[in-house]
Amino acid sequence: MPEQLLWRALRASFPGLRWRRQMPIGPYFADFACFAERLVVEADGGQHAEALAYDATRTRFIERQGYRVLRFWNNDIVESMDGVIASISDALSPSPSQPAAGPLPLPGGEGI
Repeated sequence: MPEQLLWRALRASFPGLRWRRQMPIGPYFADFACFAERLVVEADGGQHAEALAYDATRTRFIERQGYRVLRFWNNDIVESMDGVIASISDALSPSPSQPAAGPLPLPGGEGI
């Protein structure tokens, strides 16, 4: 149920992005991935509390493939979807050290 809620929220909140469910990345499957943004979003249930080493290995592999990985507990997805979507939005927004894509403006008067 939390994965289904998150799937609907991703598609509704970020309609300009193409999200894939259960996308294979090497030997692993990402719960949700946006290839254009190189972002993986994982919905973790209680079983992940016992699989910390496996999840850490999996996350390192996915990051080595050029993705950023965000993890959310299922209870956060169910109880605080607005916060989850805000965190994902922050990850999608360019940071000051990562400028938005596109051409830079020409210095004053050049190119006219």
